[in-house]
Amino acid sequence: MTQAYPNTNLHIAGNWVPAIGGETIDVLNPASEECIGKVAHARIEDLDLALEAAQSGFDVWKKVSPMDRYKAMRKVASLLKERIDQIAVILTQEQGKPIQQSKGEIMLAVDIIDWFAEEGRRTYGRIIPARMEGVMQSVTKEPVGPVAGFIPWNFPINQGVRKIASALAAGCSIILKGAEETPASTAALVKCFADAGLPPGVVNLVYGVPSEISEYLISNPIIRKVTFTGSTAVGKQLASLAGAHMKKVTMELGGHAPAIVCEDADIDVALNVLVDNKFRNAGQVCVAPTRFLIHEKHYNNFVNRFTDMASKITVGDGMDSSNMMGPLAHNRRIEAMEGFVSDAISRGAKITTGGQRKGNKGYFFEPTVLTDVPIDARMMNEEPFGPLAPISSFTDFDSVIEEANRLDYGLASYAYTSSAKTAEIIGSSIESGMVSINHHGIALIETPFGGVKDSGYGSEGGKEGIEGYLNTKFISHKTL
Repeated sequence: MTQAYPNTNLHIAGNWVPAIGGETIDVLNPASEECIGKVAHARIEDLDLALEAAQSGFDVWKKVSPMDRYKAMRKVASLLKERIDQIAVILTQEQGKPIQQSKGEIMLAVDIIDWFAEEGRRTYGRIIPARMEGVMQSVTKEPVGPVAGFIPWNFPINQGVRKIASALAAGCSIILKGAEETPASTAALVKCFADAGLPPGVVNLVYGVPSEISEYLISNPIIRKVTFTGSTAVGKQLASLAGAHMKKVTMELGGHAPAIVCEDADIDVALNVLVDNKFRNAGQVCVAPTRFLIHEKHYNNFVNRFTDMASKITVGDGMDSSNMMGPLAHNRRIEAMEGFVSDAISRGAKITTGGQRKGNKGYFFEPTVLTDVPIDARMMNEEPFGPLAPISSFTDFDSVIEEANRLDYGLASYAYTSSAKTAEIIGSSIESGMVSINHHGIALIETPFGGVKDSGYGSEGGKEGIEGYLNTKFISHKTL
């Protein structure tokens, strides 16, 4: 029996409630284009209730000891782990990714909650030796306050849990603005927090018009921290608004990751890792490799084998476990892919496989490999965020580093080489928040996750991930 897709309400002050105005938004299955459910549409009056709840929740949660926060969050992780199979079906129904990728995303979310639960117990301060007798100088860490978090549709569980878990571990409350395309999976995540017995108002969830919600929440004095994952264009707008109100900000924005395959690279390793990570989640991944820069020695061989591997990727409904790639999230992504491809072809690019929509039902697009894509083509300058792989050749090392750093993006970068010296130079020369050499070694919760330049600032992983949710307080006390 097929699992029914649930309608989604708002979660405010510990209760699941419809929007006050009764408005809803249709949710579509990207594999069939059919309406499968509805999500409550919040307006200003709903946001006012969420803000009041977040303040009340913060007043309670900040006084809960780190040890007790840890215990509560571990209970959440346990509940989420028990519900993986059920939530994975919901995630695939609304987002499209293959069911095994959905399960993997939720398993990662369990690890994220566990990690931040532990980190919350280690928000240590320190004692600074004083210059005079009788003075005690101490540094403490305090939660910054209620948080407004904004997440995208490509990883609604993963991105939602990074924001919730880091905020809660620090002692903050949060209002999470979920993606309207993928509401029920985010709600299922939030339900785990609610069912674990967290105080009302600690975690709140809303949906609606993104610009309306972000402008209202960020400018409200109750909100003291803003965290956003999404496009660079929107991120700049939100960062500007947050800056006008002196709010702390974490911005995880777009990328355009170079993948450099050097002359001395292990081609088998490079191909296996790069093909898998290029087409995971239909390429709708901010850290996906997007500009393939291959040494001329390996270029023809790499193109032929990459093309062959891409052409064998089975595309279809993610609920069918035999399919390796699901649909794009919505019709706008199909239009974007067609625009990127037509632009590249008009400039002389060649398609070695794929290049067009697959079928006439569902938002499926073929895994696409292109060569001879000129540097002024749109896909070489704008984040493609889809299953497009432009492959170019290079001859000298300096030129490939220059190309890797050419764009204003700086989120993730990849390289393959058997030389320790070359690896060291690549690691220090590439302008990127994350560099992975000879494997796909990023997005682990114990490591920093964030970019530089137009890819944002702040981190959502490692010990750095909790710092953005804490204020540092210095106390100097002289005994009398």
